[in-house]
Amino acid sequence: MVHHLTKDQARRLIVRAQLLDYDRPVDVVEVAEQLGYLKIDPTATIATAEHTILWSRIGYPYEAGQLKKAAEDDRTLFEYDGTFRPTSLLPYMLPVMRATTFRARGKEWFDANKDFARGILKRLDKEGPLLASEFDDTSKMAIYTEGWDSANQVPRMLEALARLGKVAIVRREGRLRVWDLAERVYPQDLPEYDAEEAGRLHAERRLQAAGIAKEKSPWTRAATAGEAATVEGSKWKWRVDPAALESLDDDPGGRVAILNPYDTTLFDRPRLKEVFEFEYVLEQFKPKSQRIYGYFAHPILIGDTFAGLLDAELDKKRDVLRVNAIHELRPWEPEEQEMVRAELEDLARWLGVPVAGL
Repeated sequence: MVHHLTKDQARRLIVRAQLLDYDRPVDVVEVAEQLGYLKIDPTATIATAEHTILWSRIGYPYEAGQLKKAAEDDRTLFEYDGTFRPTSLLPYMLPVMRATTFRARGKEWFDANKDFARGILKRLDKEGPLLASEFDDTSKMAIYTEGWDSANQVPRMLEALARLGKVAIVRREGRLRVWDLAERVYPQDLPEYDAEEAGRLHAERRLQAAGIAKEKSPWTRAATAGEAATVEGSKWKWRVDPAALESLDDDPGGRVAILNPYDTTLFDRPRLKEVFEFEYVLEQFKPKSQRIYGYFAHPILIGDTFAGLLDAELDKKRDVLRVNAIHELRPWEPEEQEMVRAELEDLARWLGVPVAGL
């Protein structure tokens, strides 16, 4: 069976799957379970990505301590590869992690540094959680990307061991990661799957987070999970989450959402353009003279339309949320202007500061 969807229906499926519709979630873990991951990024023109992503779903009631509690105390989330992910995904990820093989250059580096890796594991086993700075770099071979990584091989080795499922991040001290053996961080009573079954189940979860995705998309990576679909005006082959499709008629309506540039909704840029007709370009790495919307402009979703971009920053010296510009991508109705203003005021209230520049 192939489902034939209008573009409006496809948009609503995505908006609802990303928890950006009228009914807001109330819990950090609920958000992570649905989205699949929360991107971690230190850029904080307003607030860091992981916190802004949660605020854009939960709203003012969200508190930063809730994320820390879920990840470090309750262990319902875990940190991996620059994201927070729900622990329920671990059974699908561990078989892949344990079977990880490195490409030629990485394999050469890892093989040359096996004693280095064993030394890290031995110290963690004996001493417990440690910061990267507490290890000596005893590598026999160095590899790094100029401009991004330091010559110190300790963080690189810890990340390699994390990809293999041997070490994990147990907590953070400020922005610094504290590492331990994975067997002491991850629950040990998880269900076990072979790699094929784990991959199938993980693809289903990715499609649940997407609502609808291009078949075999390298961005959403839902493979052929769900059911086949077409979207009005698109030549792509699509896969749709059947559970999301069943509840489409119960749609409570949309709202305004201000999205961090690293929000999960924006990750699949080809889908963003195909379904929403929105071509988002992050100008963070462009020279100032070439920026149109601002260094770290946050897209503004009104209902199921990307209708604007917010250029704003938290001015810590003056203790205000300073709005530099609001770019309307189409003319806004007075009601939409009021809705955006209300969401900005909620954002400022969450930050604990007034708004300036509205």
